[in-house]
Amino acid sequence: MLLQATRICPRTAVPAAQSAWRRGLQEHTSCIRSSPWSCCQLFSHDSQDGALVRLSKLMSQQGICSRREADSYIQNGGVRVDGRFVTELGTKVHPSSRIELTRDAKEHLTAKVTVLLNKPLNWVSSQPEDGHEPAIKLLTPVNECKELSIRQPPNLESKVGKYGPLSLPKMAVCGRLDVNSTGLLLFTQDGALAKQILDPNGDIEKEYLVRVNLVLDESTRTTKTMIQRLRDGITIDKVVFQAKSVEVINDNQMRIVLTEGKHRQIRRMCEQVGLKVVALKRVRIGNIKLRSLPVGQWRYLQPFDKLM
Repeated sequence: MLLQATRICPRTAVPAAQSAWRRGLQEHTSCIRSSPWSCCQLFSHDSQDGALVRLSKLMSQQGICSRREADSYIQNGGVRVDGRFVTELGTKVHPSSRIELTRDAKEHLTAKVTVLLNKPLNWVSSQPEDGHEPAIKLLTPVNECKELSIRQPPNLESKVGKYGPLSLPKMAVCGRLDVNSTGLLLFTQDGALAKQILDPNGDIEKEYLVRVNLVLDESTRTTKTMIQRLRDGITIDKVVFQAKSVEVINDNQMRIVLTEGKHRQIRRMCEQVGLKVVALKRVRIGNIKLRSLPVGQWRYLQPFDKLM
């Protein structure tokens, strides 16, 4: 049964101070930049060398971190390539190079916060619009489901303080839900995780429970035809909308799995076959599941939450 609307009142917060991990590297980085390797003489900056790839791009491709994070780690002396420190942006290396992060950079990377929210109706995923508040305002201590936040990120108290994750910088929402949809919404500081989820070619599954306005009786030709059309894919304005799977689970509810994320995809597909969506709830992203998280509450990502 899909959850109904629940009105949650947000609490306001002030921005938290920026992470201070770079300060711990300043002295170390100064020494590195004065060394003969600070200009990365072991590596190439020649864009004509097709065998080499930009270090930050390679780090992103290998899932170490995002390109922006890689540039920050490189500039601040947090990256070694084949045992040598690299501190110059734009450095190109061989794809088989061994890339290592320093302890400080690793600690900063693993300290990134990711939270799961069960978004209620009438909240928007990102920027406020038409009088609706952004869902990130629900990430307050009072709305935390502590029973499910068994393990928390390291040094959490120093980062979130008394305001909760909503005060953290660069908390990106991964996979939006419209104002009339509910369920699993992910917020993260982890650029690599966000990229995996948002990559249109990443093949990450998103599972939805969809309640419609008509009775779904698979013994009838009408229902069979509608469901088969949804499974085959729908073309709207020369754009193909494809579901990975469509399954009827009771007389007015379906389970639809997507690996793409076109705007209002499920609602538009259903409209094309004569169905109106009356409730839509996301219950899974990859292997990360909503489980028993109450509506309007959030929890920290746990060790068992694996995207793939």
